[in-house]
Amino acid sequence: MHRRQRILAVAAVLLVSCSSTETAEVRNGTAATMPTPAAATTPEGVTSPSVRPTTTATAVALALSVETTAVAAPAVTAEPVGQASQDVPAAGLPVPQTPPEPPSTEPVVELGSIEIPPAMPVETTAVAAPSAAAPPAIQDVPAAGLPVPQEPPDPHGIEPVVELGSIEIPRMGLNKPLFEGVTLGTLALGPGHWPGTALPGAIGNVVVGGHRTSNTRPFRHLDKLLPGDEVIFTTAAGRFVYRVVRTDIVTPDTRWIINQTAAYTATLFACHPVGSETERIVVSLQLTV
Repeated sequence: MHRRQRILAVAAVLLVSCSSTETAEVRNGTAATMPTPAAATTPEGVTSPSVRPTTTATAVALALSVETTAVAAPAVTAEPVGQASQDVPAAGLPVPQTPPEPPSTEPVVELGSIEIPPAMPVETTAVAAPSAAAPPAIQDVPAAGLPVPQEPPDPHGIEPVVELGSIEIPRMGLNKPLFEGVTLGTLALGPGHWPGTALPGAIGNVVVGGHRTSNTRPFRHLDKLLPGDEVIFTTAAGRFVYRVVRTDIVTPDTRWIINQTAAYTATLFACHPVGSETERIVVSLQLTV
């Protein structure tokens, strides 16, 4: 603002001075039109425009142009804050390559090689679930070293009376002598041991038969036995405790019940049902340790 005032003051002074000069020239009759000087030639041969003498109006205009030139300043366009830099170069400009990754300075240590063997075939064996109702296979020829059962005797045959010991079944409340033989005469005395089968406590299958309805009917409640129930044999060789494993119902001509085993087992059998001879009830036992 102060600069403008100073420029206006200078213009006023020039105006007054020019006015005074022009007035004096008019009064003296010396005012004349100044000749227009010829255009000057620049060293390059370009003609410059002629320069007219300064008048009052020219002085004022000159002052104002000086003021305008002094005040005006080139406009500066400020880049917006936060504006991202230009990543994509302008068309026609070279495109710089991305600096390559510096080589790793970590030393490379070779530990060795890994060899993966081919997969080995897996051998699978199918295991069949045991059948609780399936009876043992019929063994006509006993294994070497096992007792050899005698053929079924004549039911009405005569046998000597031989007492082997006793048989006790706590669940049935039974405690009877045990005899050798399975004829009708022997079974009339009590439970009888099948000749040729294993003796109590020995390896093999101890086979014992008995009546359910006649005479002393020792095996009347044989169907009441449950797995785990005890059957105890006492002989001159000792006292042997067997436990019930299973119960089966078979036909009268079934012979696997006398098969000998390579384990310490026993089998009890009798007619079935009570009062009939159409079937047989068979209870399988296992010697306890």
